[in-house]
Amino acid sequence: MGLFNIFSKKKTQSTLFYHTDVHCHILPGVDHGSQDVVQSMEMLKAEMDMGISRVILTSHVTAETFENTPETLTAAFGVLQKAVAEAELPIELHVSAEYRMDDYWNRQWEAGAVLPMPGNYLLLENSFLQERLDMDQFIYEVQLKGYKPILAHPERYAYYSQRRDRLRHLHDAGAKFQINILSLAGYFGRGAREMAVWFIKQGMVDMLGSDMHNIEHASIIKEYINTNDWKRLSLQLEGHIINDAVK
Repeated sequence: MGLFNIFSKKKTQSTLFYHTDVHCHILPGVDHGSQDVVQSMEMLKAEMDMGISRVILTSHVTAETFENTPETLTAAFGVLQKAVAEAELPIELHVSAEYRMDDYWNRQWEAGAVLPMPGNYLLLENSFLQERLDMDQFIYEVQLKGYKPILAHPERYAYYSQRRDRLRHLHDAGAKFQINILSLAGYFGRGAREMAVWFIKQGMVDMLGSDMHNIEHASIIKEYINTNDWKRLSLQLEGHIINDAVK
């Protein structure tokens, strides 16, 4: 279950201090997140339990495994929207994607097949083996075309742990950094947690995301945000996180 279970608990269940989740895999049947509408609805209700009232659905767009297009994502979005309306669930949904910067994405990008978040934000994912080779040029190109790049969970790319000046450079160049609450909870291991805490100390966390793929992830986050560790770190994050400004 990660490192969070070593932290002392607060007595009452907490909610998040922001209301927009900018990174999750709740859209049904398009990646290895939610597999059907029933699971999606369960996950959305878990989001609401944590104080989330607005969810930006960011399914994977990845070569060979999840070669989604705006058409496949909007079709699944329509199905989920209908279910939410029928259940009268008071939650606002937007459809976007988490774009792995690979050869498939390069083709989609050149073709203009992009589903940005509100405000023209784009959630971009590096390979876990190495940074995109033309990263600086690409971040510049994204901004030149009027988009705002967000680097998904940079704390999880192990190659940055020894290249922290590189992270400062990317942030200074205009890339926003989105950290996973699951990383703070220790779900992805000690190294990812240590890097996530380092980002907080450096004042380089622009957004938080659940990166929720299933209801187990929701349970881990719910338990973690009820700890004193989260209370301490969230005090450092409040006033800096722009999740609710993504409009």
